Amino acid sequence: MENTALGIEFGSTRIKAVLAGPGGEVLATGSYGWENRLLPGGVWTYSLEEATKGMQAAYAALKEDCRARTGRTPTRIGAIGVSGMMHGYLPLGADGAQLAPFRTWRCTITGRASAELSREFDFAVPQRWSVAHLYQRILDGGEEVPRIARLTTLAGWVHRQLTGADAIGLGEASGMFPVDPATQSYDAKMVAAFERLAAARGCAVKVADVFPRPLPAGRGCHLALRRLPAQRGVVRADRARGAARAARDLAVGDRHPAAHH
Repeated sequence: MENTALGIEFGSTRIKAVLAGPGGEVLATGSYGWENRLLPGGVWTYSLEEATKGMQAAYAALKEDCRARTGRTPTRIGAIGVSGMMHGYLPLGADGAQLAPFRTWRCTITGRASAELSREFDFAVPQRWSVAHLYQRILDGGEEVPRIARLTTLAGWVHRQLTGADAIGLGEASGMFPVDPATQSYDAKMVAAFERLAAARGCAVKVADVFPRPLPAGRGCHLALRRLPAQRGVVRADRARGAARAARDLAVGDRHPAAHH
């Protein structure tokens, strides 16, 4: 089944998986229900352990559905796309370990950071964006901040688990930090402005070192999959966006405000 695409969507109430054929037809689906929880301080979160468990369960259900519909079990997939809710804050240490609870799009506790960054950038930075979360933690003196080696999103973390690469699509990246359409990378002037603000607060963070590399669909993602149960294949983002979109569309109940600028 090499001419297929697998889309995995980490929605607010369900993790959905869709296997699509070469014409975009849905071959099989699977899902797993989950819910966020509220931590002290207004932090809405999901555990990464459940994200892994849910991805495995959704994919296992998809395999069963594929067998029931087609009589075949997928053993190789041509493309994979991962989508996650909004952007938020997921800091990792040098060893890849999670340093603080994942902060979801529901967290509205970055008002000061959002306002300061929007003023400094002359560009609206919503509270949910990753740079707003990071700067808020710098302002708050978050104990994990000096140890952050990588900052990513839920979708970026899943991509890292599957491929070992710290890379995300341009659309996802544009909700972590403003992206320059001309360079298809983080806006250089805003990067310099953010690093000045951080340095004034005693934090020597460098965006290029900490944030995942933004990539247009299909560029630089041809990496062997790992850790996806009973699945080996090739990650090819240029053929997977439709499958990820189909996974998002599975659940009307998972609608939330658009994650784009």
